Order: sequence, then C-alpha cells, then structure tokens
Amino acid sequence: MARQTPGHQQPAGSTRTLDTGVKRTVFPGGLRVITEHVPGVRSAAVGLWVGIGSRDEPPSVAGAAHYLEHLLFKGTTNRGATRIAEEIDAVGGEFNAFTAKEHTCYYAQVLDEDLPLAVDLVTDVVFEALCAASDVDTERSVVLEEIAMRDDDPEDLLHETFVETVLAGHPLARPVLGTERSITGMSASALRNFYRRRYTPPRMVLAVAGNIEHGQVLRLLRRALRPRLSGSDTPVPPRRGNARIRAGRKLVLHTDDTEQAHVMVGLRALSRHDERRYVLNVLNAALGGGMSSRLFQEIREKRGLAYQVYSSVATYADTGHLSVYAGCQPERLGEVSGVLRDVLGRVGKEGFTDAEVARAKGQLRGGLVLGLEDTASRMSRIGKQELNYGLYQSVDETVARIDAVTTEDVYDLARTLFAGAGVSAAAVVGPYAHEHELPEDLHEVIA
Repeated sequence: MARQTPGHQQPAGSTRTLDTGVKRTVFPGGLRVITEHVPGVRSAAVGLWVGIGSRDEPPSVAGAAHYLEHLLFKGTTNRGATRIAEEIDAVGGEFNAFTAKEHTCYYAQVLDEDLPLAVDLVTDVVFEALCAASDVDTERSVVLEEIAMRDDDPEDLLHETFVETVLAGHPLARPVLGTERSITGMSASALRNFYRRRYTPPRMVLAVAGNIEHGQVLRLLRRALRPRLSGSDTPVPPRRGNARIRAGRKLVLHTDDTEQAHVMVGLRALSRHDERRYVLNVLNAALGGGMSSRLFQEIREKRGLAYQVYSSVATYADTGHLSVYAGCQPERLGEVSGVLRDVLGRVGKEGFTDAEVARAKGQLRGGLVLGLEDTASRMSRIGKQELNYGLYQSVDETVARIDAVTTEDVYDLARTLFAGAGVSAAAVVGPYAHEHELPEDLHEVIA
C-alpha cells in the first residue's frame, strides 16, 4: 500500500482509505474517526478513545481520569443514569469504560442495527456529562471501595507496587485509581475542570468496527456532535513523553497474611516507539508467555514450585517494563527466586534456541489472529493504533514484523536486558514481617 499520512497530519475534512475496509476521516475541530468494515458479522463496536490517563493528572487530582469514568455514566444533559442503563439493556448491548496509564476508552457493543444508539450513547456520555456534585459524592464511595478491593487482592497490589518501584518518580508509576487521600480530597469543581480542559476533540479518536459503513458512521456523528465538529483545532500528535525515572528502593515488601508468597521481579524495557518492540514480544513469549516457555517449564513443570508463573511486558510512550510473576508457598520463595535468577542469567548469556523462538513467534501470531475474531477486539486495535501511532497497521503487516524477528535479534536484546546484572526492581506480598526475613536468593536476583 502507499505510504500513509499520519492521522494528526491528515487535512481536516478529508477521508483516507487505509486498507480494505478501513477508512479514516479527520473532522474540523480535531476529532479523528477510523472504521473497519468486518464482513459476515452482525455486531458493531464503538469506542471513543481519549488520550488522557493517569500519567496526565497533577498530584492534586490523582485518580481523576478513572473517577470520571465512573462519573460520566451518572447523567448527561440528555439522559439520566437510569435511562442510559435502560436504553443499552433494551437492545442487549454492552456499555462500559476503562482507564489506563495513557488513555481512557468509553465503548459500546451492539447489534449492527443498533449502531445509531451506540454512537449516540457514547458521544452523549463523553461530551455532555453533568458531573453533578451529588454524583461526585456518590461515586467517591464507590472509587474508595475499588481501591480497598485492589489492596485486598495480592496480585493487584503486587503489580501496583512493582510498577511504583520499577518506574519510581515517573508519572506512569502513579496508580490509575489514585489514592485514598487524593480521592477523598477531590472536589466536584476540580473534576469538572479536569474534564472540560482535557476531554477535547483533538485528543480523541472514535473507532468503529463491525457490519458498518464509514459514511453511515460519519452521518451519525454529524447528527450527534454537529456543533463540536467545526473549528481550526488539529489532532494532537501521538504521545512521546520525556519524564525521568529516579533511583529508588529496589525491593518493596507488603506484609500480608496470605497463604502464598507473591513475587514480581523485573526491569525497565522499551517504549512503544522502539522498533525492537517486536523482538521484545518474542522474547517475552519465549521467557514466560505460555506452557512451553522457559520459566513455566523450569519452575512449574520440572520442579513443581508454583502453580502460576509468567512474564509480561508493558510499553508506554517513553519507557516500559518487563516483569516476571510467581506465586508459591512462603517457604519456597527462596528456591523460586534462585530459579528465577538462574533462568534470567542464562537467557542473558545464551539467549533462546531456534526452537524456542519459533514457538514464541507462532504463539504471538496465533494469539493476534484469534484475538481479532470479535468486533470489540478489532475496534480496540484500530483505536489504539490511531491514538498511539497515528498510523494503521494491518494484521498481515504485524505478522510479517513478528516473522522477521530472528534468534540473533532476541539474543541481542536479552543480552542488553539481562546479561551480567539482574533485575532492577522486585516486589513481594506475603506473610513476612520485615525485608530481612526474605530469602537471600531473592536479594541476589536484584542488580
């Protein structure tokens, strides 16, 4: 295909065909609309992506993006909360939202014939929310309960603690939910100001996938948002980011009377703009992405030390991290840590075999294609691509990038990440009163 013009550089009022069935329009005022026609389905998924997440919050309103996720469903200038719920239930659809570190998404999935309702509901909630003071107080209790629920879940608490440790001082290190203190002290006016200043069309992408036509979506949007689809604003370019990470504690313990010890170790890795991200995904799959992965085989299959063990990667605009999780009996934490140390050290020195890399690439290919069998997944894919890169990449192009990764590529990156050092951060949740009670093998994993 011809070289694409990035979405933020496409002229206002124009439409571009990006691939078979995939089109993008940029409205005057900065809103981008990207659609994918999926033949043979009877559903449609609509997602309004806002390029605002927890990293964009000043400390005084930490957790505001997630708080708004709750609040925007409480009522608009056109609908009350009950009517919103009744309308989506009446067509058997789903209407929800989620908040992440760098974006928020409000989405609906419905039968194709109910696309007009889905577009109207999503745009109404995002653009016309009342943010009434009484609703702010009501949802404050709900958000505080959600924070308490996270703290009661050892794995959720562990992940939050690990990210705060490995990205110490970076805005990405802050929890998406905020803190009990920030949520308790957040005023309705502060939330409304955050909403009005940040939730603007230039920061938004509307993605639609399913049995739909691009022109149909544009007509529905004009009907719902006509006053907001004009002006001279241009789309915000993909986020790059330049925040710094400071040196901090390398090991953090949360004492909890759990039956298992939960441990997560890892290090900073690549940003999503790094061309080696495909290599990183292959490395991660070979390390701990499935039942044939090195970690699963060494810790669970050969030694029976843990029921659950895996690795994962997260990539952001200016940094990222790779982590390894294991849950085991407290008395086995030392042995598990020793195996983790040996596996990561060996991977850093030797890389993976050709067979391991081939299996990892096959796992990624299959997971990618099978994961796009429903319209919600396709909507999510095109929405995030437009928001994060301003470009569309087909499934075939992504598969080709995965296939192009070589064993030597994986070895070079593994050597960069692991050789001769160890991980840079570790977090533990378990029945230990002090860090000095943690086994020496765990301390040896840390660089």
